[in-house]
Amino acid sequence: MLKALGRVQGALGIAWLELKRAGSTLGDYASLVRLDRPIGVWLLLWPTLWALWISAHGHPREHVFVVFTLGVLLMRSAGCAINDFADRRVDPHVARTEQRVLATGRVSPPEALLIFAILSMLAFALVLTLDRLTIELSFAGAALTIVYPFLKRFFPLPQVWLGAAFSWSIPMAFAAETGQVSRLGWLLFVAGVLWAAAYDTMYAMVDREDDLKLGVRSSAILLGDADRFVIAAMQAMVLVALWLAAEQAGLGRWFRFALVLGACLFAWQQWLIRARTPRDCFRAFLNNHWFGLAIFLGIALDYLFGKSAH
Repeated sequence: MLKALGRVQGALGIAWLELKRAGSTLGDYASLVRLDRPIGVWLLLWPTLWALWISAHGHPREHVFVVFTLGVLLMRSAGCAINDFADRRVDPHVARTEQRVLATGRVSPPEALLIFAILSMLAFALVLTLDRLTIELSFAGAALTIVYPFLKRFFPLPQVWLGAAFSWSIPMAFAAETGQVSRLGWLLFVAGVLWAAAYDTMYAMVDREDDLKLGVRSSAILLGDADRFVIAAMQAMVLVALWLAAEQAGLGRWFRFALVLGACLFAWQQWLIRARTPRDCFRAFLNNHWFGLAIFLGIALDYLFGKSAH
């Protein structure tokens, strides 16, 4: 492991020298990885924390918590870099993305790939401090992240794939804390996939008109006028999956209260997207941060004060 870490450190040093030779500024790199827009970090972090708390019965190990928290930040940033590289010829023609640094030329495609590689190697260096099963699962997570941006050219439901990528930290968290991925872990994973597919369909509704012109695939285009109904169905399945997971984990009234609050947030999102206006669809997408937080607080408070804490 020490040799592997040494090789990673050497590769990062070479990569940093390459970036120093490039003409882009650190601000441009920060914009590339969306440090100014943390919503993606939160949407990745919340299901990770759900899994860590449940798999560890409310007491995740400090080292595992730090590795997964930093890993979320690094992999979300890496995902943004590879996504913008894949979309570098599409983004200039979409109103929401036309000012991205790759679209405007402030960062070059090779620089974006280099930043992706640096961040991915840092994340992998963190994973190397965990057990073998978690390391093995990380390869599948990396594949999900790399493949997703290119699916939009031919796959009609890239939002489902994104859901798997955003939720892969759940089985990894169970593996890191328990040495295996139980049925409870996979049930939480299903909930995470459905949740991400629902909110990313709202996100896709923002760009639907531009995507239709450019031939980009999305669930919003595939579903058409059925988009709101299918989103509602996925949200209902998320709530059911979380309720079933809570039953298996022995969670009580605090979590049930959080689930009711989550249902209210989903209802509010449905109200926001009722007219399918891009601005309100984006507001509904952003609102999912509060859903993830509510569920996490329900889990944490139940382990702290509920029956499962005794």
